[in-house]
Amino acid sequence: MRIPRVHVAGPLRAGAEVGLPVQAGEHLVRVLRLDRGHPLRIFDGEGNEFAAEIASLAKRAVTARIVAPVESAGLESPLRITLAQGIARGEKMDWILQKATELGVARIVPLVTERTEVRLDAERSERRLSHWRAVLASACEQCGRNRLPELAAPTRLADWAATLGEDAGLRLTLDPRGRFRARDLAIESAATLAVGPEGGLSEADIATLTQAGFTGLRLGPRILRTETAGLAAVAALQAIHGDL
Repeated sequence: MRIPRVHVAGPLRAGAEVGLPVQAGEHLVRVLRLDRGHPLRIFDGEGNEFAAEIASLAKRAVTARIVAPVESAGLESPLRITLAQGIARGEKMDWILQKATELGVARIVPLVTERTEVRLDAERSERRLSHWRAVLASACEQCGRNRLPELAAPTRLADWAATLGEDAGLRLTLDPRGRFRARDLAIESAATLAVGPEGGLSEADIATLTQAGFTGLRLGPRILRTETAGLAAVAALQAIHGDL
């Protein structure tokens, strides 16, 4: 029997009854047609998971009773990857966030670059962040991770590059003219990968990243779209240096 997994923000404790997110509750009721008492797994996004069961059912108000904490497999990659992604249009960004989560990315930074076409004021930025967090949670529910990737607020590339510390690890930017391939790199435990939006990184963007210590990484002779490039690079880094 497949046990559904649902993300609920903590703190969580055994014996408590918690409301499930509306979308998750509707999926349990209308799609899976589950009944009271059906087992669930509840995770808080910070690494903790609990056995639970459905306590009450309604179309837009489903609750679960937390039974006990469970010890789950450690699914976080030993290679901590930060994906700094130029904000892509429409559903492309959702796709990138979803698949990056499945591939084990630890942190995601939506970047505003010189060629970014998506414009976000403060209100739209907050709405988009809320939507993106839901995408990450759904991806974790599916792939088995208990820890949501960290999600930064949209940031201008130059401002972000100026704040990087030693925990960024090896700094890489996707560049068709890049000197290195993934197999050539020596990575200890962390890497930060900068990816441009649909129009790619401009010469000014690349110069800013180079000044901040970034090295060009090439992915072969073919030109990849933004929704492919970063994910291909993450998969390569995880296969060679991580846990794929």
